[in-house]
Amino acid sequence: MTSDLADRLGLAPGARAVIINADDFGMCHAANTAITQLLDAGRIDSTTLMVPCAWAPEAMAFAASRTDLDVGVHLVLTSEWTDYRWRPLTGTGTTLVDEAGYFPADVLAIEELASVDDVTVEIAAQLQTALDAGVDVTHLDNHMGSVYGLLTGRDFLGPVFELAARSGLPFRLPRSMEGTGDDAALQTKLAEASAAADSLGVEIIDRLWSHPFEEVPGESYEQIRDGFIALLRAVPAGVTEIYLHPMVDDDELRAAVDFAAAKRGHELRLLSDPAVLQAIEDEGLVRVGWRDLRDLQRSRRA
Repeated sequence: MTSDLADRLGLAPGARAVIINADDFGMCHAANTAITQLLDAGRIDSTTLMVPCAWAPEAMAFAASRTDLDVGVHLVLTSEWTDYRWRPLTGTGTTLVDEAGYFPADVLAIEELASVDDVTVEIAAQLQTALDAGVDVTHLDNHMGSVYGLLTGRDFLGPVFELAARSGLPFRLPRSMEGTGDDAALQTKLAEASAAADSLGVEIIDRLWSHPFEEVPGESYEQIRDGFIALLRAVPAGVTEIYLHPMVDDDELRAAVDFAAAKRGHELRLLSDPAVLQAIEDEGLVRVGWRDLRDLQRSRRA
């Protein structure tokens, strides 16, 4: 399922457009080092900030100094690691915390226990914090899919869409499961969510892809790279975001995360790998950014 988004962005008929995005900017210094490097080199098209995290001030300071870059807010309602945790900006007296006062580690707890009012206030606070820091926010997306309602069907897309519409920001929601599976129930949910976004004038993308996040025992860097190149070659017409989690694989990262530190390091490497860059060129993929979608959304509202 491909919308008319590429046409409205002024792209050629049949254009295969990609947004290569780095999630988790601000999660830790290892993330910030990798992502600023990739942004400076033009290897990624955008990134999204985890505002409640300890290293977010460093990331926001960089973003505020580089308003030519596409930087969104990665709306956070979960804190998944064992030894490195973060709390809501709105405090611990809400339905958004576990018994230790942090965001819960899993999405299920948010879907089952979080109140709509608490989610509404928290996501607004995260966006406002980035804006107050001088970040020229280009879009919104969501950490771990905690607003999508994928586990229980109870989602928080209503307040997200309202925030996005009010702020003139697009949101990372795919219209289609194309290329990621044939879950009919999920496709029905996406269709309903897409209609809700459309009704509020919130721009969304055609599809959302990533490559396998989990580490596979014995998997080499070359296998990871070749898998990513295969993903690039499979991109169809329309606008597809491909998101990754590039970070420097160092002692800080390995102390912070429970798994996939090496995979995050490999993702940093592959985004500057000549074979990957050549594949993007050979496939004729058109690089676009969330700023393009934001400008389109705001022009419709004007």
